[in-house]
Amino acid sequence: VQLQASGGGLVQAGGSLRLSCAASGGTLTMYVMGWFRQAPGKEREFVAAISRSGGITTYADSVKGRFTMTRDNAKNTVSLQMNALKPEDAAVYYCAADYSWRLRVEVPEYDYWGQGTLVTVSS
Repeated sequence: VQLQASGGGLVQAGGSLRLSCAASGGTLTMYVMGWFRQAPGKEREFVAAISRSGGITTYADSVKGRFTMTRDNAKNTVSLQMNALKPEDAAVYYCAADYSWRLRVEVPEYDYWGQGTLVTVSS
C-alpha cells in the first residue's frame, strides 16, 4: 500500500492544521493507522493511532486533548486534526500503516510509511 500525507504548512502558535493521508494500492481497512512525527535532530516519535474500524484511538500524552485522529475507510483516508498547536509540535509528520489488530506505538511495528508533510509552528 502506498501512503500520501498532505496538509502541512506554517501556522502560528495556537492555530490549527488538518493533515490527511490517502492510500492507494490497497485497502486501509486491513491496517491500524498511525501518525508519527520527527523534529530536526530527534528520533521519530508516536503521535496517534486508530483501530481498523476507527472506534478506538490512542494518543501520545503530549498531544492528548489537542489532536484528533479519524479515518474514513470508504475513502481510504485518515486525518489528524491538530488544534492549539505549540512550537514544539513542529516536525515532519508521517502517516503509517500497521498490518495488525493492536494499536502500537513503536516505529518498527509499522509496515508502510508515507513521505511526510512538514508542519511549522511560529511562536
